[in-house]
Amino acid sequence: MFEYGIVFLIGVAVCFTLTPACRSLALRTGAVAKIRSRDIHSEPTPYFGGLAMLGGLGAAYLIASKMPFLSRYPPVTSDTLVILAGATVICLIGLIDDLFELNALMKIAGQIFASGILVLGFPWFGIEGVRMQWLPWRGEIITLPQSAGILITVFVVFLCTNAVNLIDGLDGLAAGIVTISASAFFIYAYWLTVEEGLVRATTAALVTIAMCGICMGYLPHNFHPAKIFMGDSGAMLLGLLFAASTISLTGQIDPTQLGETQSLFAAYIPLILPLIALGLPFLDMFVAYTRRTWKGVWWFVADKQHLHHRLLQRGHSHMGAVALMYSWTALLAFSAMFLGLFPSAITATIVVIAIVSTLVFVIVTGRKTTLEAEEEI
Repeated sequence: MFEYGIVFLIGVAVCFTLTPACRSLALRTGAVAKIRSRDIHSEPTPYFGGLAMLGGLGAAYLIASKMPFLSRYPPVTSDTLVILAGATVICLIGLIDDLFELNALMKIAGQIFASGILVLGFPWFGIEGVRMQWLPWRGEIITLPQSAGILITVFVVFLCTNAVNLIDGLDGLAAGIVTISASAFFIYAYWLTVEEGLVRATTAALVTIAMCGICMGYLPHNFHPAKIFMGDSGAMLLGLLFAASTISLTGQIDPTQLGETQSLFAAYIPLILPLIALGLPFLDMFVAYTRRTWKGVWWFVADKQHLHHRLLQRGHSHMGAVALMYSWTALLAFSAMFLGLFPSAITATIVVIAIVSTLVFVIVTGRKTTLEAEEEI
């Protein structure tokens, strides 16, 4: 745990230190978020927060490669190298978009290209990529053909990058949600590493703790009113990292190593946990794509009907809406984590009670907020 703590602190320190310099670079190059009808911010705000995150990630991985425990396993070192390469590519694509506003098809092509690096690795150096290898199916664990593993991996990267990108609409929202989700995922991955001695789990733990670090280093500059935005460079970077941690934990651990009574359950939990941990971004993306398709427009045409927009329309303050979405993310992510660590009827009952209680509280306070907003009008 000590080495993970060092990696976390390096990510925080480097990202926090680099962010003002990246902000200045964005101002000099004209990478500034202008005021649009669908936006919340009232003043032009510079991008390039993602560049600072990439710097923090690189520094965290460099330190990890020198640590006695984290550098002990060659597969972990090669995994993080491949993940860093894919993260660099997708961050650079995001930087170009922040500067020149690429169209949706070009961004998707860039996401696929970065995914290709992730799944293929560097075979000429003997470094394999990170992709799905096993999958639970009808009560069994099946080995995926290489082509199927690649396609599933690319699809997961696409989902995660776009989910994080769409939720990045309020100051501090996306980075905070990813921090909460990644921390829950880290605890689960670390538990597997320590309790079960699974080498591959270390990759997921390292990726998620580094994500927590760079997000925490970035957040002080991004809280309302934000001094800098992460832009597509940061949102797609975080999405790819979350996808890589999911794939590493899900597709590269042979669940049969966990024992007959736990293997199938443990195989499903790494799949379910990231989906629940990023439940709000995934829900927002699904609703947005469905809404736009129903209206007969392309699903990548932006609008002002996302979850955070609706919370503001109901009378919540900027910080209030962010805090509410933080709360829901924490509830979902840590509920899934506890179910994974302590699978029992008692745990499930406690989780259900917590979710129902929170739902009732949100409905009651939401109605109160709406009535107060209407009275002010």
